[in-house]
Amino acid sequence: MRDSRQFTRRPLLAALIGASCVMPALAHADINPNFFGYARSGIGSTAGGGSQTCFKAAGAPAKYRLGNECETYAELGLGANLFDQQGTTFDFASRVAYVTSQSNDDESLKDNDNNIALREMFVTGTNAVSGLPEGSTLWAGKRFYKRHDIHMNDFYYWDVSGPGVGISDIDVGTGKLNLAWVRSSGSAESEGLPDEDQRLSNDTVDVRWTDIPTNPGGSLQLGVDYGRASMPEWQEDYYDDTGVDYDEGDKGWMGTIEHTQSNWFGGSNTVALQYATDGIITSDGNAVGRATGSLEQEGDMWRILDSGHVWLMPDKLDLLYTAIYEDKNMDDDSGRKWFSAGVRPVYYWNDIMSTAVELGYDHIEPQSGVGYDDGDHHITKLTLAQQWSAGRGAMVRPTIRLFATYAKWNGDAYQDAEGYRQAHALDANSGPNNVDFNDTDGLTFGAQMEVWWGS
Repeated sequence: MRDSRQFTRRPLLAALIGASCVMPALAHADINPNFFGYARSGIGSTAGGGSQTCFKAAGAPAKYRLGNECETYAELGLGANLFDQQGTTFDFASRVAYVTSQSNDDESLKDNDNNIALREMFVTGTNAVSGLPEGSTLWAGKRFYKRHDIHMNDFYYWDVSGPGVGISDIDVGTGKLNLAWVRSSGSAESEGLPDEDQRLSNDTVDVRWTDIPTNPGGSLQLGVDYGRASMPEWQEDYYDDTGVDYDEGDKGWMGTIEHTQSNWFGGSNTVALQYATDGIITSDGNAVGRATGSLEQEGDMWRILDSGHVWLMPDKLDLLYTAIYEDKNMDDDSGRKWFSAGVRPVYYWNDIMSTAVELGYDHIEPQSGVGYDDGDHHITKLTLAQQWSAGRGAMVRPTIRLFATYAKWNGDAYQDAEGYRQAHALDANSGPNNVDFNDTDGLTFGAQMEVWWGS
């Protein structure tokens, strides 16, 4: 009897083992992996000696990029369509970012200037929710969420990326509705938490009405973001006991009106107006639109910007351009007025070779003069680049370029703070600082590659 049971079990066991080998092959038979990403890297030097200096005005949230990037940076993504049946699809995407100081062959990502970061890991389900209009997409995970930026200076003026969940592209007849809840955790700047491993959970609710037709080739986008620091009772009790007033600073909102015009001299133009209050305004950086984690921050900010790409001579000469004005008024005097303008004309000698010139200007009027020579400061940056690209167009990549960059600013570049460089006219953290403390101009030169692919 025992032998009989063993005899009958062996074919069953063999069948199960065979099925387990076949099932993964069947499950993955229709999966098409997608490899996508972005990268830049190069080499540069500063006239007078030292590696490439990157010129950025102290207090400015961005700098003009051409011939003015001092790091190796890459985003490598993998994704796949996992399901496609009866009009419903599920897709997966992931992205890892790397940055090194671009100074050596073997650069450990454990060094202070180097880093590795998980930027995206999410799934989308298109037409997954029954009852919603065709094309509606359910998503969850960590992702770049509908980011709006200006390419010339890498300024992300509307960015609530992070872990989240949402439903996007809901057709409402006139335009589309997008709803999202995202999170960007931080820590209080003015007071330390009782447990340094605890962090404030900064939740943001993002509501957008997009693709609203306005005129031939034009569309409008309206958005409201509300952010708040979500604290457990023990954190609130701690701040109450230590006298921290977080009544307004732990929350804030931002409104955005944006118009995009296509078929604009062969390209497109975007105009945006934004207003934000209190805790949703970041103290520095360029990711305004997410809660900052500064519990006592109160104030407001408004911003207007225009950017675009046009063809001045079809297939021969095109132009990237931008203009930005931002007024940030904070009760702790940490605000500023920032004006920025730049142009990048590119002339195409043939389908591969082009010559680019970028002129950028930034003017900073700090709310407080601390660290900025008690007054306004400004920087002008000019770059000439010879380029070899995979076609014509300012946004065509890959590109290999040789460049020379000259920058001039008012006042001393840096000031000495007990033996280390502190921002004065120039930002001390934008890359190597190989101009002297009291220099008022600088020249760099080098080569760079830039590439993006996929989606």
